[in-house]
Amino acid sequence: MALTLSRKKRITNPWGGFFFVLPSIVAVLVFVYGMIGWTIKFSLSNRTNAWSKDNSFAGLKNYTGLLEDPEFTHAFGNLMKFTVVFMIGTLISGLIMSLLLEKGIRGEGFFRSIYLYPMAISFIAMGTSWRWLMDSARDDKGTGLNHLFHMAKLNILQNDWYSSENASMYAMALPAIWQMSGYVMALFLAGFRGIPDDLREAARVDGATEFKIYRHILFPQLKPTFLTVLIILGHISMKVFDLIYGISTKSYVTKVLAIYMWQVIFDFQNYAKGSAIAVVILVIIAIVVIPYLIYVNKTEEMK
Repeated sequence: MALTLSRKKRITNPWGGFFFVLPSIVAVLVFVYGMIGWTIKFSLSNRTNAWSKDNSFAGLKNYTGLLEDPEFTHAFGNLMKFTVVFMIGTLISGLIMSLLLEKGIRGEGFFRSIYLYPMAISFIAMGTSWRWLMDSARDDKGTGLNHLFHMAKLNILQNDWYSSENASMYAMALPAIWQMSGYVMALFLAGFRGIPDDLREAARVDGATEFKIYRHILFPQLKPTFLTVLIILGHISMKVFDLIYGISTKSYVTKVLAIYMWQVIFDFQNYAKGSAIAVVILVIIAIVVIPYLIYVNKTEEMK
C-alpha cells in the first residue's frame, strides 16, 4: 500500500513532466528563438561580409535599403505571383479531387494513394524532373511538355515556361500545385467525412437538390478546413526555395525572397542584408500564421 502511494506521488509530481520535456524546451529556445534573435541582431548591424569585424548598430538602414533595391522588389513581386497562382490552383484541384472521392467510389484507396504520391517526392528532386519537363526548346528540339505538344500537333501550346519573363512564376507554380493538391484533397476529404450524414438526409427529405446541399450545408461546414488549408499553403509558398532552385537555380526571372536571401548571404557575403531579408520573410509568415493561431485559440475557448 505504501509502495503504491509513493508511486502515485511520483507520477503526479509536476516537476517530473517538466524535466521530461526540458531538453525539447532548451532546444527550441536555442535553435529557434535564439537563432531568430541572432538573425535580428545581425540585420541591425553593419557587418557586410564574413571578414568584417564591424558589428556596430546600424538601425533600420538594412531594411530601408531593401525598399530601394530593385532585386528585392523583383523577388518580392515574383513571390506574390507564385503565391496567388499556387494557392488558387491547389485549392481548386484539391477540392475537385475531394469531391470526386467524397461519396466513396470503387478503388478509393488506390486513387487516394495516387493523389498523395507526389508528396513523397522532395521539392528538390521534383524540381529536377520538372526542369526537364518545362524545357523551353520547341518543335523537334523540344523535350518534356513542348515535345509532347509537338507530337500531338498542338504547337500553339508550346511555351517558354520558366524562361519567360512574364510567365515564369506561373510555370513555377505548376509543379507545386501538382505536389500539394493531394494533401489539400486529404484535408477537404477529412472535412467532408466529419460532417454528420443526418444533415444531408434531413436536407434531402426537405427536397433540397445535391447542389443546394453542398452550397448551403456542406461547404459552410468546411470553413475551418478551408482556413487551415489557406494558412498551410501560404506558409509553404512564402518560404519556397528548393523547388525553384531545383528548376532554375538562381535565374533572375524566377528569383524569390528565399533565393535572393541565400544569394546575398553566400554569394555576396553580406550578412546584415541577408539577415534583414530573412527577418522580412519571417514577418510575412507571422502575418499569415498569427491571426490563424488567435482564431484557433478563441474557437477552442468557446468550446
